Amino acid sequence: MNQIKKLLIVGFVWPEPKSSAAGGRMMQLISIFKENGFEITFASAAQDSDFMVDLSEFGVIKKSIELNSSSFDGFIKELNPEVVLFDRFMIEEQFGWRVIENCPKAIRILDTEDLHCLRTARQKAFKENRTFEFSDLLSEEVAKREIASILRCDVSLIISEFEMDILKNVFKINETLLFYLPFLVDKMKEEDLLELPSFESRNDFVFIGNFLHEPNWNTVQYLKEAIWPSIKKDFPDAVLKVYGAYPSQKVLQLHQPKNGFYIMGRAEDAHEIVKNAKVVLAPIRFGAGLKGKLLEAMQCGTPSATTTIGSEAMHANLPWNGFIKDNPEEFSEKAIALYQDENLWKQAQKNGIEIINKCYQKSNYSAQLISVVNSLLIDSESHRLHNFMGNLLQHHAFKSTMYMSKWIEAKNK
Repeated sequence: MNQIKKLLIVGFVWPEPKSSAAGGRMMQLISIFKENGFEITFASAAQDSDFMVDLSEFGVIKKSIELNSSSFDGFIKELNPEVVLFDRFMIEEQFGWRVIENCPKAIRILDTEDLHCLRTARQKAFKENRTFEFSDLLSEEVAKREIASILRCDVSLIISEFEMDILKNVFKINETLLFYLPFLVDKMKEEDLLELPSFESRNDFVFIGNFLHEPNWNTVQYLKEAIWPSIKKDFPDAVLKVYGAYPSQKVLQLHQPKNGFYIMGRAEDAHEIVKNAKVVLAPIRFGAGLKGKLLEAMQCGTPSATTTIGSEAMHANLPWNGFIKDNPEEFSEKAIALYQDENLWKQAQKNGIEIINKCYQKSNYSAQLISVVNSLLIDSESHRLHNFMGNLLQHHAFKSTMYMSKWIEAKNK
């Protein structure tokens, strides 16, 4: 085995850490592999975007690829990576069989981002005005595809403990195929709070989130219709600033300065905005994974008011850095209390630091991840031998996806 190991990341999009938590997560993964001596190539069939990160600044080689094209086969053969990481299950469906065909020995890792099937099933239950049940997952088309993708890979990175439980208990996935990897940030000390803006110097409620993500749009609608009127009634001077990349016309139409409700559009520097705000509001009603905006609030020493779904799997039963309320009246009442009561606010800040240090320490996870990858590199054969369901799915998917892709390629010619 070469001294320098090669990692190929096949991206759904080019990373935009300033636009979404998914972009931030990808950069965290890149930094872990980089620190452990991997040479990284990031390939994607996505169009370049104005806000994508310059990968060369991180020592990463950028490569544009095509969907349904045998040109990928030549590229990966020549690169011959030891490890391939797929960014979301749709990318594994598209390129997984090509990797197996051209680099059968390469370790295949799936970064799920969050469980798409959980997000889809919850959204569907929400729109049908009923409570989400675990049985909803089993009938979900996306679940069949996503679970098949997890089974075909050597290991999948799972961002939330709640999702780990679903995979093990609802879908009966073998634990050896899963690796729990939350967001990873640096340790914080209480003294760090002294370097952040003080209670007196901060203003406004704030919400921040990428509008290409349906749960974020729904949250802003809910804020406007159910929460903000009751906050304004009891706290007439309140101002809410809503930030987010890719706002559509329907989002911009909610802008109502006379009512203290501002749609601000993309945040040039989300960290700056959050650390100068007094309270983050995130009454999220459906979704999956972990909420990057709420972890960022903790890092900025900014308390937050959220829902059970918003805080899910984020705080290991430690006291939240603010409040968790699902009822809109209670949510509004607690949001105001958090904004106005300095003692409550400062305690919430401290809670945030404890959550960061207990749940999101890079040092607790990065070495473990590399050790899992290294042991797969040493003995992938016996690992794969024990994953019969994965082999079975690979055999069938290989045939169906391969012929579908070849048919599209022929048709495009």
